[in-house]
Amino acid sequence: MPSHASNLSRRAFGGVIGASATVAALGTAAPPAEAASEPAPAERPFRAAGRPAKRPNILFILGDDLGWADLSSYGAPHINTPHLDKLARQGVRFTDAYSGSATCSPTRFSLYTGRYPGRTKGGLAEPIADRSVGLDPNHPTLASLLRGAGYATALIGKWHCGYLPDYSPTKSGWDEFFGNFGGALEYYSKLGLAGEYDLYKGDVREGDAEYKDLRYYTRILTERASEYVGRDHGDKPWLLNLNFTTPHWPWIADGDEAESAEVVRKIKAGNAGALFHNDGGSVEKYTEMVQDLDRSVGQVLKALKESGQEKDTLVFFASDNGGERFSYNWPLTGNKSSLQEGGIRVPTIVRWPARLDGGQVSHEPVFTPDWTATLLEIGGARPDQAYPLDGTSLAGYLLRGEELAERELFWRVRGERAVRRGDWKYYRGKGGADQLFDLSADRREQADRAADEPALLAELKAVWEKKDKELLPYPA
Repeated sequence: MPSHASNLSRRAFGGVIGASATVAALGTAAPPAEAASEPAPAERPFRAAGRPAKRPNILFILGDDLGWADLSSYGAPHINTPHLDKLARQGVRFTDAYSGSATCSPTRFSLYTGRYPGRTKGGLAEPIADRSVGLDPNHPTLASLLRGAGYATALIGKWHCGYLPDYSPTKSGWDEFFGNFGGALEYYSKLGLAGEYDLYKGDVREGDAEYKDLRYYTRILTERASEYVGRDHGDKPWLLNLNFTTPHWPWIADGDEAESAEVVRKIKAGNAGALFHNDGGSVEKYTEMVQDLDRSVGQVLKALKESGQEKDTLVFFASDNGGERFSYNWPLTGNKSSLQEGGIRVPTIVRWPARLDGGQVSHEPVFTPDWTATLLEIGGARPDQAYPLDGTSLAGYLLRGEELAERELFWRVRGERAVRRGDWKYYRGKGGADQLFDLSADRREQADRAADEPALLAELKAVWEKKDKELLPYPA
C-alpha cells in the first residue's frame, strides 16, 4: 500500500475489524496534514448479531465551489465551521479527495454516472450553459440503480445536468426533485443566468404553474432536506442528494435583501453577467456564506438525529469542485476550472456510525466516481455492465480493512490534463508544458520534477493519452 495511505478502523455492530494500523486524531482546527496519531482500537472479530448488515440511508451533501481549505477542520484560520468539523470528528476526513472535474456539471455527471464526464455528450460541457445537452435519461445513474435495489430517492437543490423538457432528475432515477436546473441563481428572486425563474417542485411542464418561494434559497433547501430525512419512509432505505448552491456566486448572504435587489435590477435590465457578481463580494461575505452552509448542514443533521436514523445513515459531504475568487485554498495552487490541485482537490467527509469509527483521517487519493461505485456496493445495487464504472469501490477499504491497489486518477478539461498515481501527479496546463509533481513533498505544485524523472513523466503521459482516446472528443 502506498506510504501516504492509512488504514481505518471499522465498526460492524460493535465489532471493529482491520484496526491494526494507526488513525489520525481530528482536532477541530488542526492543519490538514499534520494531525497527531493515536493507536487504533484493539482488533475484535466482525460480528453481525446473526443478521445481515442493514443497508444504510445515504445523505449525500454537496457544497458549491467550496475550496479545499474553506473548513476550519481543513485549516481555514478565519472560517468557523463547527458542525462540519464535528461531522469529521465522528467519521473519516479525507485529505486527498478530488472532484470528478474542475467545474459544476461535469463533476455531477461523474457522480451520477460513476464515469468520466467525457463518456457522455452532456459531460463535455464545462459547464452546461444551454438546453442542447444533458444527462441522457436512458443512462443508468446512482439514483436509478439504487431505486432498482429498493431505495427511495430524492434530489434537493442544484441539478445542472440539463434542462426541461428533455432532462431532469425525475427522468434519471430520482423519485422526487425540488430545486434549480441551472448552474446559478440569485438567492432571493431565484432568477437564473438567462433571467428566468429557476425553482421547481418536480417537473414543470407546459401549462403548469411555477413553484414560487422568494425566501433565501439556502433556508428553503435546508427546510426541505430536514423534512425529507425526518420523514417516515417505511421499510425503504433512502438516498437524498442535497445539493446546496452555497457558497457559489452571487455573493449574497441571508439578510442581504438590498444587494439582492441590485443584482435583480441588473438582470432585468438585460445585464447578462449580473449573476457573476464581478462587482461584489468580499472575503468577509464569503466567510459569512460558508458559515451559513455549515449551520444549514448542522440543522439537517439535527433533524436526522431526531428522526432516530442517525446510526444507520451514511452521511457524505464534499464540494463539486475547487474554490472560487474568495476561497481559502492554501497551500494549493489554482482554483475552479483548473486541474491544478486547487481546482479539483475538495474537502470530503464520510460518517456512518453503525460501521465506521470516528476521529479518522485518510490520505488515500480518491475522486468522485469512486463514491458512486462505493455507494452502489454498500446499497446492494449492481452497476449496468453496458456502462462500466470508472471509479473504484472503497467499501472494502472503509469497511473490511482491504488495501487499495495503486491506480491512476484521470482528469481532462479543455486545454488541461492531469493524472495522479500515488504521490505523483502529471499535469499539463494551457501553456502546453508537461509537468510532474511529487505531491507528498509539494502540494503547491511549484517544484517541477519532469527533468528529474523523464521515464515516469513519459509513463503517466502515456496513461493519460490512452484514456483520452476512450472518451468523446470535445466539439469544435
